Amino acid sequence: MTPPSDARDRLAAVRTEVAKAVVGQDAAVSGLLVALLCGGHVLMEGVPGVAKTLLVRSLAAALSVRTKRVQFTPDLMPGDITGSMVIDSSRGELSFREGPVFTNLLLADEINRTPPKTQSALLEAMEEGQVSVDGTSHTLPRPFLVAATQNPVEYEGTYPLPEAQLDRFLLKVVLPVPDRAQELEIVNRHASGFEPQDVAASGVTAVAGVDDIAAGRRGVREVQVSTEVAGYVVDIARATRQAPSLGLGASPRGAVALMRTARAWAWMSGRDFVTPDDVKALAQATLAHRLSLRPEAELEGVDVGAVLSSALGSVPVPR
Repeated sequence: MTPPSDARDRLAAVRTEVAKAVVGQDAAVSGLLVALLCGGHVLMEGVPGVAKTLLVRSLAAALSVRTKRVQFTPDLMPGDITGSMVIDSSRGELSFREGPVFTNLLLADEINRTPPKTQSALLEAMEEGQVSVDGTSHTLPRPFLVAATQNPVEYEGTYPLPEAQLDRFLLKVVLPVPDRAQELEIVNRHASGFEPQDVAASGVTAVAGVDDIAAGRRGVREVQVSTEVAGYVVDIARATRQAPSLGLGASPRGAVALMRTARAWAWMSGRDFVTPDDVKALAQATLAHRLSLRPEAELEGVDVGAVLSSALGSVPVPR
C-alpha cells in the first residue's frame, strides 16, 4: 500500500509532466488534482484555443489512467455517453454495450454545445458513480473524474448548464488567455515541431497512478478541520445567501464542497490541518459557479466573482 507522503510527492511531479505539453494554466492543473483527491469533477471554461483539451490529455498521460473523450454536439444522444442495449448477434439477445463514460478520466469536450437532455445523462454518473440503463445499474471504474470543458455561454451555439448540473461539479476553473511571454513560448514550441495530438512526443510520462490517487485520498481524510475553520466555511456560505445581488447563494452542499477542497489543498501543501488561507484559496473555484445573480444584477453587469469576494471580505477570519 502506497504511503500518503510518497503519493503526495508523485502527484506533485504530475505538474512538471503536464508542463511539458501545456504552458501555464497552473491553477487548472491544481484544480484537477484537488478534484481527483476529493472524488469530484471539474468544469473548465475558456475561449477556444487555451489548451483545455490538451491539459486533460496530458494529465491522463502523467497519471497513467484510462481516459476517453466525448465531443459534445447538438445531435449527441444520452446513450452515446452512457451506453445502450444492443442485439448480440451471436446469442440473439440484448446486451449492454458500455459507453465512453466507463473510464477513469472522461473528457467531456465542449459540454455546453449539447442540449440539456444529453447534458443530464452525466448527472447519475457524476453523483453516484454509476449509470442505469433499462432498469439495471452499472458501476463505473474507480477513480472516476469528469473533466468538462466549455466555452463562455455568450458564444454562439451554446446551452447554459442548468443549476442542478453545475452543482455536480466540485470545481470550476477558468483558463485565461496566456500572457505575452507564455504565448511566445507556445509559438516557439510549435515552431520547433510540437504536435498537440501527440502528448507522448512532448515527453510526458506516467509518474503517478491509481494507487497514488487512492493513497492521496486516504491522506486527505486524515487532514483535521478545527471547529473555528469549519465555522469560517459555514459563515462564508451563509454570507453569500445574504448578498443582495444574488438570487441563489451557496447551499450546505456548497459549504461541504469548500471544506473538502480546502482539506485537499492543505494535504497537497504538506499539512495535516486546514487553515483559513486554504479556504480562501479554494473559495472562488468551489463556490462561484454555484451562485446565481438576480436578473437586475445581471443587467447591471455585476460579476459573480466580485460578489463572492465581497462576501469573503465580510466574514471575520478566525485566529
